[in-house]
Amino acid sequence: MKRKNSFAFYFFVSLTLLVIIVQCSQVFAQQNDAKKQIVSYESFINQILQSHPVAAQAALLNEMAVQQIRLSKGLLDPTINSKYTTKTLDQKDYYYNWTNELKVPLWWGTDIKASYNNITGEYASSEDITPNKGLSAVGITLPLGQGLIIDERRATIKQAKLMQKIADAEKVKIINKLILQANKDYRDWQYSFSKMMLFYDGYKLADLRLKALKERVIQGDLPSIDSVEANIEAQNRYNIYLQSMLEYQNGLLVVSNYMWSPQGTPLEMDTTFAPENFIFSVDKPNNDSLTQLLVFAQKNHPDLIKLDLKLNQLDIEKRMFADKLKPKLNLEYNFLQKGFDAPSNAQFANDNYKFGASFSYPLFLRQERGKLAGVKLKIVDTKYSVQQNNLEIRNSIKAAYNETNFLAQQIAVQSSIVSNALIMRNGELAKFESGESSIFLINTREMSLLNHSLKLAEMQAKYMKAKALMQWSAGKMP
Repeated sequence: MKRKNSFAFYFFVSLTLLVIIVQCSQVFAQQNDAKKQIVSYESFINQILQSHPVAAQAALLNEMAVQQIRLSKGLLDPTINSKYTTKTLDQKDYYYNWTNELKVPLWWGTDIKASYNNITGEYASSEDITPNKGLSAVGITLPLGQGLIIDERRATIKQAKLMQKIADAEKVKIINKLILQANKDYRDWQYSFSKMMLFYDGYKLADLRLKALKERVIQGDLPSIDSVEANIEAQNRYNIYLQSMLEYQNGLLVVSNYMWSPQGTPLEMDTTFAPENFIFSVDKPNNDSLTQLLVFAQKNHPDLIKLDLKLNQLDIEKRMFADKLKPKLNLEYNFLQKGFDAPSNAQFANDNYKFGASFSYPLFLRQERGKLAGVKLKIVDTKYSVQQNNLEIRNSIKAAYNETNFLAQQIAVQSSIVSNALIMRNGELAKFESGESSIFLINTREMSLLNHSLKLAEMQAKYMKAKALMQWSAGKMP
């Protein structure tokens, strides 16, 4: 009676541990002296977005684009110039020359100028010589041909503003790629931890059975060869457990690469850290979700946004080079006044002004036509890239959708397989208790259950990675 009660006790404990295995419970029995710190996927991603150096580098793209806009707007900065020269030779004053100019470029291609010159001396040029008070002037330069609609400075500023939007898209692309890789590494770590715990529970179950069998051998219920076989099985499972522990610790090192403090120092993670459980509902994707992702990608995918903005930049460049096919015809008018005296209307209309006109036009326009043709070819090339990227993105989304869809079905089937393997394992235990089975068959059924449970955890990890890949393919990530 005592021996029967003893075996019944071990059988009950074994069955309890087996249920834990099937449910993939995160048991922390291998480290009783250290409580596990659960690193959830959400907190893991948030930590990356807040503190990872690559995310910080991506944020710099916006600032660089802002500075590029500032640089281009410098083409419209007013400039002031002042120059003073004098010449004296053999105690004779040749001339005094003091010139000052303020130039204000305007967005419409015109320039406003204000100047004050005081040029005197016996040998000063009669064309440049000014009254004793000096000569002040206010004028404007107006392009009527080339440069009236668009010029290089306006094109540069417009392209710089588009660069800021390109930087936003590039930032999204960099962070999305970082999150995708982080998701893969986290899921691999999550799987390695589940695998380690499965093999740990399997080893503890085999060890517990070994102890029960040894007691029965001592009591004469079983032959000693059964304990030898049970011992081999326990040792084999312990070796497998050690290998899975190695994979878990290496996965922990990979995940640690993503953990940084807000101060920019890497955070160390040891074996007291563990991922969250594989407990989730499998949301089988449908055609509506696929359509929504395809529409989202068409409007928001960073690669397509960048190509669209590049086309806008090339269109600006094309307009600028097309404008250069026009002749240069510039008019300049300056109102002149002695010193800084207030002018009269009569003087403004009929007297005291300087007017000029300039015209130039290359006869063959080979340089201008060559640049324009080159830009048009770039536009055609970029449109081909848009078509190709559109196709690749759509097919990438569909491929990830198909993988997610089939994995959802496989997980449902695999869960049923695990449940059936549990029934087979329990039945084998009942048969062994009645003397109709053997340790070999029990170990076989148990290893089958472990392997099917491990395959289920692997599918769950693949499913989570496939979902992330589907979102990334559409350009949609946290």
